[in-house]
Amino acid sequence: QLQLVESGGGLVQPGGSLRLSCAASAFTLDDYAIGWFRQAPGKEREGVSCISSSGGTTTWADSVKGRFTISRDSAKNTVYLQMNSLKPEDTGVYYCARATFFKFCSRDLNNYDNWGQGTQVTVSS
Repeated sequence: QLQLVESGGGLVQPGGSLRLSCAASAFTLDDYAIGWFRQAPGKEREGVSCISSSGGTTTWADSVKGRFTISRDSAKNTVYLQMNSLKPEDTGVYYCARATFFKFCSRDLNNYDNWGQGTQVTVSS
């Protein structure tokens, strides 16, 4: 059984918005750093944004600064990625993942486990 499940992806026009959800089971999200990553077709997976156990946030990708916001709803045990002003280059599969050993954020993909199945985001007219 998956411990992280992403949802909220879909097809959106440039300039539009989507809110991705990362729902956890079997563990409490507040105990871990949770990162959002994305992978465009033919590209390597890259870090997008992260929220630490303490609630501090980090945006790794310069291209999304000012447009994407990560947040956490502890009551729902869910982490969100609000994506505004979407661009075609934002297209890809978006994943959330749990930091294996740390409560703070790391950009290294090897420091994360329990990856979700991913949710497809397509930005096009």
